[in-house]
Amino acid sequence: MTAPPPILPGSTIGVLGSGQLGRMLALAARRMGYRIHVFSPDRDSPAGQVADRETQSAYEDLDAVTAFARGVDVITLEFENVSYETIEAAARFVAVRPGASIIRISQNRIREKTFLRDAGLPTAPFTAVRANEDLPKAAETISGPAILKTASLGYDGKGQARIDRADQLPAAWERLAGKEAILEQFVDFEREVSVVAARGIDGSFAHWGVIENDHVNHILDISTSPAEVDDRVAAKAIELARAVLEKLDVIGVLCVEMFVTPRGEILINELAPRPHNSGHLTIEASVTSQFEQQARAVCGLSLGSTELLHPAAMANLLGDVWENGEPAWDRALTIPGVTLHLYGKKEPRPGRKMGHLTAVGSSRQEARAR
Repeated sequence: MTAPPPILPGSTIGVLGSGQLGRMLALAARRMGYRIHVFSPDRDSPAGQVADRETQSAYEDLDAVTAFARGVDVITLEFENVSYETIEAAARFVAVRPGASIIRISQNRIREKTFLRDAGLPTAPFTAVRANEDLPKAAETISGPAILKTASLGYDGKGQARIDRADQLPAAWERLAGKEAILEQFVDFEREVSVVAARGIDGSFAHWGVIENDHVNHILDISTSPAEVDDRVAAKAIELARAVLEKLDVIGVLCVEMFVTPRGEILINELAPRPHNSGHLTIEASVTSQFEQQARAVCGLSLGSTELLHPAAMANLLGDVWENGEPAWDRALTIPGVTLHLYGKKEPRPGRKMGHLTAVGSSRQEARAR
């Protein structure tokens, strides 16, 4: 099939969602000469502050979605919790990349894990829990320590409970308010890693290697590139990421989050069909950032080089940092190789991602120390 013509600079990229991922996408795309129109329920949002146009409306308002779609040349998403109906309504008028079927899989853990299993890709053992009647069988199927997770809308550790004994499962299910959930075998991992990768409209593939991720209270704290894994593990992780993008027929950027066990086995944990927190360091570390790559991919341009220019580390800045007032950014910026990114959010709250710092260095250890 002949690929559609590229959507060239000067055109308008529509973005469903207007948080920090949309902000950094907008900054990268505007540098390339694109216009940006964002759509979300919020006003004066992180992305809206740097976009050419910001539409404030509910995602469920399909008339507003239709008007938005008619005014742009292509649409992408900066987060996956947009309904299938919203994406389908927009897709009647303009290409939406990635498509509705990919978003539908990734926004529900049962569908996501089932897709991975059916595709022959490695995950921790799991079973679905949709009603009280499923609890005895779930406890029998997944023995030993496990994690009960809501099937949708959970992130940064929200909507999760650890289960060490079968008799803890009913109470944990009740705490999740009886929402559809997935029970997964607990993975005794050595490290958490991610592969942020992109696939072009022509099927081309590019990746930023393996990034190592450290979490605190289930929220990403520090990402380091390259990860401290051997060549065999790195090659396998990249091979798995490529398989995911190809089997989903992704156009755009997608992150595959994985566990590496002490024996060097790799299990896929989650998918994010968009630029990812762990890929923020690509702005300073790589020839082409994940955000420029997203613009290139969804507009049908050639993918850019993902060559790593410097080892890098990224530290999230949560609202907790503001506990004693505005942080001393001038002091942080006296450290060589450090770059500050703030997202334009007005109200710092504990656990809220307000920005990040990236440090580059001559080695991963130096970048991480900075």
